[in-house]
Amino acid sequence: MVQRQVPNPAELLELMKFKKPELNGKKRRLDAALTIDDLRTIAKRRTPKAAFDYTDGAAEGELSLSRARQAFQDVEFHPGILRPAPTVDTSVEILGGPSALPFGIAPTGFTRLMQTEGEVAGAGAAAAAGIPFTLSTLGTTSIEGVKAVNPDGRNWFQLYVMRDREISYELTRRAAAAGFDTLHFTVDTPVAGARLRDKRNGFSIPPQLTLGTIINAIPRPWWWYDFLTTPKLEFASLSTTGGTVGELLDAAMDPTISYDDLAVIRDIWPGKIVIKGVQNVEDSMRLKDAGVDGIVLSNHGGRQLDRAPIPFHLLPKVREAVGDDFTVMIDTGIMNGADIVASVALGADFTLIGRAYLYGLMAGGRAGVDRTIAILRSEIERTMRLLGVSSLAELEPAHVTQLTRLVPVSGEAGRVTAG
Repeated sequence: MVQRQVPNPAELLELMKFKKPELNGKKRRLDAALTIDDLRTIAKRRTPKAAFDYTDGAAEGELSLSRARQAFQDVEFHPGILRPAPTVDTSVEILGGPSALPFGIAPTGFTRLMQTEGEVAGAGAAAAAGIPFTLSTLGTTSIEGVKAVNPDGRNWFQLYVMRDREISYELTRRAAAAGFDTLHFTVDTPVAGARLRDKRNGFSIPPQLTLGTIINAIPRPWWWYDFLTTPKLEFASLSTTGGTVGELLDAAMDPTISYDDLAVIRDIWPGKIVIKGVQNVEDSMRLKDAGVDGIVLSNHGGRQLDRAPIPFHLLPKVREAVGDDFTVMIDTGIMNGADIVASVALGADFTLIGRAYLYGLMAGGRAGVDRTIAILRSEIERTMRLLGVSSLAELEPAHVTQLTRLVPVSGEAGRVTAG
């Protein structure tokens, strides 16, 4: 028979530990976020629909974004057993300098719209984590402002070639003078993509807000307080160039951009230069031959051409074509540290996070960005340990299988002849 006794409170206390209540609301909600999806949920709750959808949405049917995320979910890992990895080294050398983690913060435009700390939060969090921060041409903090926040860390600058080329040339010189070490020359925006969520929300320049958008925004007083009591929202690095926000947006898209523009910028820029928005093997090879320092496989987070190639699927083919001595980075669809580990295993030297960073920003400002980085770091370290690797250099294609959902009907699919 089972022996029974009167419950002993002292014994019960050994088995039951009560969690100390957290009185700080921001810390409590961020601590409860265990994944980037959790941060997204908090961000959606705290941010007006128009601003959240600007971040969360993509072009047209949003197929490029959903396919990119699905590609990372369709990964099968192959762990090694009896390979102890009690500690893991997540550091990398990228474009002539160190990064404590195999990812940096991607360039995002209009960042202070999502949460008023904007790029200041992103650059500060990147500095604290020892990873690069990338400022967009359409950022809402100036080149010099980012440098002030991250004076000793690695700052990168993303460049749109404006219709008025002198504006781009001046931005390039300013970034160089401020000590930014890498330029992201962006090539996938000859015209703006059709971001239908923004149109439906009346989120245009100037805004044409709907009654539903306004009603949705009313119960978020903290966002309105920040928006109304902080400096005017503007493209900070372009504030002295003249023109309205809408005119500057239009000027940033130019279908005439060419290799001639790349040559001019290459002559102006003293640091590393990478081409952002590469979407096929042939262009990757041609850019390597052109002497750039690297490329970013990207479809602009699905915000430009819908049904564009999936960067993660393209990665192994590009790595094979360009060899091991050329820097290949990847973005679009990264929502988990395991996505980053899989990318490195299949040949990426580095990755960039955009929406994952912005979800953290909307969820809690600087502390939210710190939480994004902490979540991804934990997922990277855990995945590496479970795979049985102690350093990123030990990752190899044999660790990953890309499971197939979308299969080209022809072996020539996706082939673009370089002109």
